[in-house]
Amino acid sequence: MDDSTSPSKRHQVREKARQLREKQHKRELRNRVLLQGGIGVLIIAVIVAVVMIVVSSIKPETAGPKNMASDGIVIGKDLVAQTTPALAAGASPVQASADPDVAHIRIYVDYLCPWCGDFEKTNIDQLEGWLNSGAAVLEIHPIAVLTSKSQGTEYSLRAANAAACVADESPDSFFAFNKALFEKQPDEGTKGLTDDQLVTLASSAGASSIADCVDDMTYSSWVQSATERAVSGPLPGTEVERVEATPTVLVNGKQYTGSLTDEEEFHAFVVATNSETVATTTPSPSATPQDDEGDGSDEK
Repeated sequence: MDDSTSPSKRHQVREKARQLREKQHKRELRNRVLLQGGIGVLIIAVIVAVVMIVVSSIKPETAGPKNMASDGIVIGKDLVAQTTPALAAGASPVQASADPDVAHIRIYVDYLCPWCGDFEKTNIDQLEGWLNSGAAVLEIHPIAVLTSKSQGTEYSLRAANAAACVADESPDSFFAFNKALFEKQPDEGTKGLTDDQLVTLASSAGASSIADCVDDMTYSSWVQSATERAVSGPLPGTEVERVEATPTVLVNGKQYTGSLTDEEEFHAFVVATNSETVATTTPSPSATPQDDEGDGSDEK
């Protein structure tokens, strides 16, 4: 028998083939483990990266600004703000104290909302007159429901944060700053005012510097929480469940649903609503300066 076909030779060939197959199998197994391990590491890395991005985008809840314990600031006679301690992080807002002798006007506004701008421009003069005479107090709640409507600049959130900065640092300048924000109100869908422009407006309104507060977005977490409270409800001191649109305007807890561009209609609503809760011998919004002919219309 030829040596090449001897049993011993065939056994050696088979053994060598077996060893080669085993070696190849181990190599494939090792490569598969390495590949799976690499994919696993990659997946873990992606998950970690996503978690880090999400976590870094969520600021921990912070205390609110001083003078806004109700989630709003109350402006009274001679445009002077009521002072309150800051709302603690995670705490529920405290309903603003109300003087039963005057009309309590509460407004929820978004500084990018065009209808808020319409209401402000229509009624600012008579609102200011009522405040100066002591006939009413005005509680302004800045919220941010249009944060995504400014080409990625989050103008609603930034403007509400700036308002909170003014309330904290210079509360008696808040009315003027709020007025300036609407006078310079950008169109919805635009980038809005820059941070520097917001700081300049605050300074022009008489507020101390809020540059660091604006740059750091100090109260952005509070604004988001206050917005969530407003749109989820309930709204304290009223039967209105929640803010469904801006502006939401309440007078002594009753919602105004009339025209946002009719000064006389809003005036009539305030007088009618106020007469239900205020004695006739106390100041009321109807006690505004009259013209020479005595027709009861407001001076402009």
